[in-house]
Amino acid sequence: MKKAEIKLNDILSAKSEEELAKPFLGKVEKIYENSVLLTIIDFDETDETAVSDLNHKIVVNFKNLKAAPKRKIKEIQAKAKSDVKVEKIATPAKNDAADEQDKSSN
Repeated sequence: MKKAEIKLNDILSAKSEEELAKPFLGKVEKIYENSVLLTIIDFDETDETAVSDLNHKIVVNFKNLKAAPKRKIKEIQAKAKSDVKVEKIATPAKNDAADEQDKSSN
């Protein structure tokens, strides 16, 4: 792949012979002269330890990059959307009389 074809936040398919055994998908975080910094977002389970050791970040040369399949990108985006709803939990109000009593006993 060429530098001109790559933009920040692109999701690309990549391979790294040294670090990971299988190809993976990564999100472009930074573009260098001959390589990119990727956040690893999808990988083979056999590479789980290596990805963890890398803190989900890796620098990959342009020649080891290619466009990710659109089908795979849609699959990842669907997983990222969550149906979890967050509700604020009210904390119980302090009893002012009990606080005053605690202060006066000290």
